[in-house]
Amino acid sequence: MFDGFRLEQVDLGEVVLRVRHGGSGAPVVLLHGHPRTHTTWHAVAPRLAGRFSVVAPDLRGYGRSTLPADRPGHAQSSKRAMAGDVVRLMAHLGHDRFAVVGHDRGSLVAFRTAMDHPAAVTHLVVMDGLPVVEHLERADAKFAQAWWHWWFLGQTDKPAERVISADPDSWYRTAEPEKMGAGNHADVWAALRDPAVVHGMCEDYRAGLGIDREHDEADRAAGKRVACPAMLLESKHDDLDIHGHPAAIWAPWLVRPLRHRLIDSGHHQAEEAPDAVAEALLEFLAHDG
Repeated sequence: MFDGFRLEQVDLGEVVLRVRHGGSGAPVVLLHGHPRTHTTWHAVAPRLAGRFSVVAPDLRGYGRSTLPADRPGHAQSSKRAMAGDVVRLMAHLGHDRFAVVGHDRGSLVAFRTAMDHPAAVTHLVVMDGLPVVEHLERADAKFAQAWWHWWFLGQTDKPAERVISADPDSWYRTAEPEKMGAGNHADVWAALRDPAVVHGMCEDYRAGLGIDREHDEADRAAGKRVACPAMLLESKHDDLDIHGHPAAIWAPWLVRPLRHRLIDSGHHQAEEAPDAVAEALLEFLAHDG
């Protein structure tokens, strides 16, 4: 897994991120979603490494990356904080400008990186994600039923950690090792059985219901938009369209027209359709930002 890549623990001061990096060429950072780690990219990253310098970290609080102590408003797990990690990590590796690709919760971090650090981001790719405020403003009974885990993980009256960590093997569901890759499967399950990671993931969702929404709302009120080229990769067999056409929802947040591509897969695109994902990324990232 990740042949030719280097695995490091990078101390950024506030957090220590586990990161895998390799390849050569223009830099691109790959950000995983919930409940995965960076190893979700194991079949995509090598396909990009012939033309790009590929960096794949565990987000703060996930995998083997650390998380600061809880702060008011769950600010330590905000996408703004995670975006800052991305910029500092890439600078540490010698990259002042880079493309950012994010899936699921990682798409929120990718979006926030492009919004908060426009001079650093050459391209933005979001995979099965929308700005969090767009989800929350459209929340209805259908959304609450289908995406109920947002509310379960995000509430604090009866913390979800107590339920999940009591029996993580019955709580989580993943594909078999032969489908998602044996190394990836083992890495993800090691994380899911770690109570500290479970807490980090819950804090991610708690930030999403509060401070992340506030950041989106403030940017929208200020008329702030993503200036770099942007692409949406949408799984054919998932439900990102629960609120309507995702590309139309994204449009007001972007200066340039959105490129939109459907991937014939379920939610975990990088594991289920790595060839199609890599092809889409190679084509999009070849154009100058």
